[in-house]
Amino acid sequence: MTATDSEYEEYGTSGYLSSDSSFYGDDETKAKLEEECAKFDPTQYWANHPYLLPVVAAASRAKAEAASTSSSKPLYNPYKGLVNARQLEESVLDFLQRLPPLTTPVSKDCPWIFIANPHASSRPTDKDQGAYRLAAEEMLEEFTQKKEDIEKSMAGKAQSSITRKLTPLRKALEEKLLAKAKEKSFTTGKWMLFPSPEDVNSRWAVIAEATVNRELGIAAKVAPDNGEGDRTPRLICVYTKDFSDIEDVKRVLGRLVELGLVKKEERGIYYKADALTEMGINSGNEYGLKPTLYSSKDLLGGGKK
Repeated sequence: MTATDSEYEEYGTSGYLSSDSSFYGDDETKAKLEEECAKFDPTQYWANHPYLLPVVAAASRAKAEAASTSSSKPLYNPYKGLVNARQLEESVLDFLQRLPPLTTPVSKDCPWIFIANPHASSRPTDKDQGAYRLAAEEMLEEFTQKKEDIEKSMAGKAQSSITRKLTPLRKALEEKLLAKAKEKSFTTGKWMLFPSPEDVNSRWAVIAEATVNRELGIAAKVAPDNGEGDRTPRLICVYTKDFSDIEDVKRVLGRLVELGLVKKEERGIYYKADALTEMGINSGNEYGLKPTLYSSKDLLGGGKK
C-alpha cells in the first residue's frame, strides 16, 4: 500500500516519517515510551549485540546443526557426568542458563565451570599427568639444590652476579620441564582472560559457543562466584591441545581477536602451559621461572620480546 502525502509529516529538512511512527496510547504511556527512546543508544546496542544471549544461542544452534550434518565422527566430552560442565545432550543456551558464572557459587562440586569442544580428541590421562609430575618434582629439587650451592659459594657478592650465574640454569630447567611434558603427552595450555564481573556472563557465552563450534581450542573454563561479589575479575581459560603448536596457539588468539574478546590496543593476555600450572609455577615463584610462554602483544606484534 502506498501512503498518501497526508499520511506523512515532515521531519526537519532531511526527509519524512510516517505518522504511523508515533506511539499509541494515553499521554502518560506515550511520554514514557518517548523518554525510553531518547535514552536508547543504538551505537552501544550494536556494540553489545554479538554478546547478547539470544544472539549467541541462535548462532550456536545454526552452527551445531551444520556441524552435525557435515561430520560423522562421534562427539566426545571429557566432562561427561560432571554437574559443573556442559553435557552433550544440553544446548549451549541451557548450559549457560544453568551455570551463569556471575552468580553460580564456587563449591566442592563446582570449583570451575567447564565446556568442551565435542569434536576434539581426548585430553591427557591422569597417568600421563602423574608421570610428568614425578619427573618435574625431581627437576625442581635438583635446581633448588644447585641454586643454594651457588648462593652459598657466592655469598657476599653482588646479587646481579648471582643472577647471571643462575640464568642459564633457569633456562635449562624450563626447557627440561617442557620437554618432559611433551614426552608424557601433557601438552595442553591456555590463553587466560580476566573479564570484569559485569562482563563475565556475556564474554563466557561467546567463548562457550565458539568452543562448541570448533572455532577456538579443545575446551574452556571459567571461575564461578567466590563470594567476593563484584570486586575481582573472573578468570576464563581457553585451552589448546599443544603449547608447542605455535600456529594453533596463534590461530586461537586470532579468533579471540575476531570475536572482540582481545583488542590489540588494550592490555594483552597471556598463554600458560598446564605443565607449569601443575607445578605451581606462578608469578614470583621460588625458582625464578617465567610462568607464561606467550603474550598476545608479542604474537600480534607490538610487544617487547
